[in-house]
Amino acid sequence: MADFIDSEGYRANVGIILTNGTGRVLLAGRAGRPGWQFPQGGVQPNEPIEAAMFRELEEEIGLTSDDVEVMGQTQEWLRYRLPKRFVRRHSSPLCIGQKQRWFLLRLLADPERVRLDTTTEPEFDRWRWVDYWRPVKEVIYFKRQVYVQALFELGPLAFPADGPPPPPEWWPRRWQRALPRQAAS
Repeated sequence: MADFIDSEGYRANVGIILTNGTGRVLLAGRAGRPGWQFPQGGVQPNEPIEAAMFRELEEEIGLTSDDVEVMGQTQEWLRYRLPKRFVRRHSSPLCIGQKQRWFLLRLLADPERVRLDTTTEPEFDRWRWVDYWRPVKEVIYFKRQVYVQALFELGPLAFPADGPPPPPEWWPRRWQRALPRQAAS
């Protein structure tokens, strides 16, 4: 079944931030490529958002609803545009970017349950636990602001006592533009 692309050209997508409950998150390596990212995937027409998230969770990292606790999701769609060189001009409908609803999940099962080989064409071939803000540095550049927004919005759920850790020393000032004003100061 095809993914849903809206009238503005944005592909509906779910993103998954999986925490181990100690402040670290799962970052997965793209199969056969050097890139790293959170698990994510397209929403099919008429598919409920949470159902799409659980389908992608199982397809990409082999976990089911029994293996995780849903801690929350972003309130709105977070959007990014694809750089012109990544837009497939001859596809129909034309996709110019993605709008994503992000979910924060806590792993309940043993980490050994993570499997990357549940489909004939796995999305990922490696994974690791990383510090909370590390994915912002490792994801492809045009997704960084969405990662900042999702991690910032869901951070209070991941760190209910004190909120998310401050941005790390390596964080360039320009990334702070993606944060709400009160967090950037």
